[in-house]
Amino acid sequence: MSTPARALNDEEVYSEMKKMVAFIKQEALEKAREIKVKADEEFSIEKAKLVRQESTNIEANAQRRVKQAEIQRKINQSHQVNKARLSILEEREQLLQTLFEKTTGELKKVTSNEKAYRTLLRDLLLQSFYALMEEEVVVQCRQEDKPLVEGAITEAKKLYTAALNRTVAATIDTKNPLPSSSAGGVIVTAYYGRITCQNTLDSRLDLLKDQLLPEIRVLLYGHSPSRRFFN
Repeated sequence: MSTPARALNDEEVYSEMKKMVAFIKQEALEKAREIKVKADEEFSIEKAKLVRQESTNIEANAQRRVKQAEIQRKINQSHQVNKARLSILEEREQLLQTLFEKTTGELKKVTSNEKAYRTLLRDLLLQSFYALMEEEVVVQCRQEDKPLVEGAITEAKKLYTAALNRTVAATIDTKNPLPSSSAGGVIVTAYYGRITCQNTLDSRLDLLKDQLLPEIRVLLYGHSPSRRFFN
């Protein structure tokens, strides 16, 4: 027969309870250590993730700012280049205007040589007769040029008839003379002013400006650096 278990006394019960408490405490410490280790690992992983994400954001922001700064620099540079180009164009245009003004001043000196001016008037009238090819025309000129124009008409009519075997009746419009501020020359009309041939020195100069302006620009400033092809 087995011996019945002996009941523990108070001291033995207390000792067993201390062992159990120590075991439970040890288990709790180990569990707490595991939780702490796991928490530290998760914290480190999350921290590294946040650091990488923030680093990526910082780098992206920095690149965006650098790109924006570069774009702004190019915009400012373009503005400065355009401003300088416009300034150059304005200076060139002013120089051309000055050149044309001087040319106009020199043009008015043509009338000072009466013989040469009368020949010029004859040629301008003859050219107008050829252009209009009408039997009757009206001539406008400056009041002070009227005597010279009358002689030039006579000469131009003879040359016109000799060249084309046609006649032309030309009269001077004394009621509507060209202004004295004009450089000279004539305006010849037909059909009561419906057909006009502008042959004043001012109009000839304007025509010359339009035709020779590209060549004048090349002479003054050279060819455009961006031009690749030449006729």
